[in-house]
Amino acid sequence: MNTSKDIGHLRKSYEKGDLSDALKATSPIRLFEEWFAAAEANPAIEEANAMSIVTLGEDDFPKARIVLLKQFSAEGFVFYTNYNSRKGQSILAYPKVGLSFFWPSLERQVIIKGIAEKVSPSQSDAYFYSRPLGSQLGAIASNQSDEISSQEVLQERLRALEAEYRDSSPKRPDHWGGFLVRPQQIEFWQGRPNRLHDRLEFSRTASQDWECKRLAP
Repeated sequence: MNTSKDIGHLRKSYEKGDLSDALKATSPIRLFEEWFAAAEANPAIEEANAMSIVTLGEDDFPKARIVLLKQFSAEGFVFYTNYNSRKGQSILAYPKVGLSFFWPSLERQVIIKGIAEKVSPSQSDAYFYSRPLGSQLGAIASNQSDEISSQEVLQERLRALEAEYRDSSPKRPDHWGGFLVRPQQIEFWQGRPNRLHDRLEFSRTASQDWECKRLAP
């Protein structure tokens, strides 16, 4: 039985925007803020803050998965996770990571290289306690990336925690918190007709300013 499937015919023409050279003088964080606002406002995009993060594991293989951006500023991009998970352990061992956003309805990508570090405990506390109780308890119930025998194991842990914290609030686990990714390079990609896409790449200089160059698609 031949299970090969040829999907080479799948293609579309990108025609929704461009990146002018005038943007080279723009702060990449400011440009990201504008693009993110456009993605948030687009009804076809359900989670504008969904981003891929690529880490290097102890097996020397890169691994990509989707996480949710929860804050960004001139310092960088913040997301939260279990520090004991495979993702967390990979970041702590190899803090150079890759982030990417893809907003197909806008025909845009943002690709980021950065160095990750833990946020302060107080910042992790502030976000943890802003979450719904179910999400707080879920973070405690799951030893992320550990092998489990069934989904019921997690449900039992959650039920026990719901009973334990019926009249009190849980404490944020020390192994759960945020990472700040300090960007070293940010590329903005805008789809264009005939695959002549626009790419502007901003890179940190030795003086921590930004310089920008245009890349061929």
